[in-house]
Amino acid sequence: MTGPEVSPSFRLVYVPGVMPDKWVRVWNERQPDVPLTLTQVPAGPAHGMLRDGEADAGLVRLPVDRTVLSAIPLYTERTVVVVPKDHLVTAADSVTVEDLADDIVLHPLDDVLGWETLPGRPALERPATTADAIELVAAGIGVLVTPLSLARLHHRKDLTHRPLEDAPASSVALAWPEAATTDLVEDFIGIVRGRTVNSTRGRRPQPAQEKKPDRKPERKKDGPAARNAARGRRGTGGGTAKNPRRGKPRRRS
Repeated sequence: MTGPEVSPSFRLVYVPGVMPDKWVRVWNERQPDVPLTLTQVPAGPAHGMLRDGEADAGLVRLPVDRTVLSAIPLYTERTVVVVPKDHLVTAADSVTVEDLADDIVLHPLDDVLGWETLPGRPALERPATTADAIELVAAGIGVLVTPLSLARLHHRKDLTHRPLEDAPASSVALAWPEAATTDLVEDFIGIVRGRTVNSTRGRRPQPAQEKKPDRKPERKKDGPAARNAARGRRGTGGGTAKNPRRGKPRRRS
């Protein structure tokens, strides 16, 4: 005797700054019998979890290892510089990298921008996380360049941000193990891409059920009495026969 079947689940990881709520809501509407397990993880470990099969899919930051992971780019974020509210750059609507030449630009270990050359002056030590860097900005130690979503995630009332026009940007993608492109993964891809619930793209089409032909009702056969009555009606029609034409009387000789 076997035990009860375990219901399938879908394991989704996402990195800080990504907002998966709308896609999770659609999933719960379309897949009420398949629970979605949502886990936030740092940007770096997210790729490893997908490679090791610890998650079915992930909303991660590019680049990813395309030799083992498939990825669909979703959007590219605006890059901003986070500064105290009384900083000089707040007088402008946007700033450039050159405007930060005299500032200490903090470079956290979990940075997702991939700088080739960091602007400004380097700090003595690199903060461990973006959250730690935000605290240092609030303390007046330096400024931080980061994606807009992370600036909003770590918002403080005493800090503000401005767009940084010529800085590298971070792109977000949906990624999953290429060797594990399951039907559930295809379903989530469809949700992220905005496909309707009736769309069959990406899923194996279900075999169509054979439609049985409609049977026409059989005509009732008339019995002997009905046939005799019909013959009687035909024999006694409502019309009258015409009188035969009479010839001329013969003359007597």
